[in-house]
Amino acid sequence: MKRKLFLAMMAVGLLCWTASSVMAKTTWNANSVWPPNNHQTIGLEEFAAKVKQMTGGELEINVSSGGALGYKGPELLKVVRDGLVPISDMLISGVAGEDKVFQIVTLPFLAANLDEAKLLNTIARPYFDKAAERFKQKILYIAPWPGAGLWTQKKLTGIADMKGLKVRTYDKNGALVVEAAGGTPYALPFSEVYSSLASGLIDTVLTSTPTAVDAKFWEVLKFYQPLNVTIATDMVTVNLAAFNKLDKKTQQALIDAGKQQEEKMWKDVKALDKEKEGICNKNGIETVPVSDAFMQDLRKITENIRNDWLKDAPADAKAIYSEFMKQVKR
Repeated sequence: MKRKLFLAMMAVGLLCWTASSVMAKTTWNANSVWPPNNHQTIGLEEFAAKVKQMTGGELEINVSSGGALGYKGPELLKVVRDGLVPISDMLISGVAGEDKVFQIVTLPFLAANLDEAKLLNTIARPYFDKAAERFKQKILYIAPWPGAGLWTQKKLTGIADMKGLKVRTYDKNGALVVEAAGGTPYALPFSEVYSSLASGLIDTVLTSTPTAVDAKFWEVLKFYQPLNVTIATDMVTVNLAAFNKLDKKTQQALIDAGKQQEEKMWKDVKALDKEKEGICNKNGIETVPVSDAFMQDLRKITENIRNDWLKDAPADAKAIYSEFMKQVKR
């Protein structure tokens, strides 16, 4: 009888221990507004897999892509701040309405290429960390997009060809460029871009090659002008309260996985750009070489955009700008 009682108590203890072990596991939802095959979503899934492996499964991150959780880009700083999701990917310049320091990433023609874009984001990172902390979150990694060009119905050979274009833009800086060239910017969610092209609401899109593939631009557009108007970046942030609930070992795993993912995505972006452009070309999009005169005209008409931003920029943003210009010797 005593043996049976002992075995029963052991079974109950084992059951309780097993239950507590299962309960110790933390599961988070992660938000991405980008489609499943977009490199930012893929990057977030790779990051989640790293975290699961590095924590021995104690922290599991489930990625919801394509805006499935119902949140849109400009609101994502607040969404993470308020704990509606513990972790989210977001376009940095897309949340610049919340803090102007984030707008520096896509100042038109500030970063001339991906190497300069990486330098700009490296210089900006401590200031971005401060801004994110004000919104009660922590940046885990920053990942690039290829440079944004114009995807059009008609071939553009000079700035005069931009007059009258109806252009979908993804942030304020892009909209200012379109206006300076005589076009009309449209701030549309990515999910509405294809239908807006098909209906004629817009005839042009300012974006990078991965988005062009995501939206199958070859079905509705004909030409691509690789202007590198802006070079955008995304950041993946975590709610600080959620982060602070984790033990130190798990916190460090999140940080380490973020560093690894950031390094990988910057390393891969040039090849990604060529790959996605090739897919578009294969499906009928013609890449139009951009003349030096076209680029010079664009830089000239957008000079006031950069100057006006700098006049009203917060001190942190001015510090980033100054250090960047010093390092690129401009």
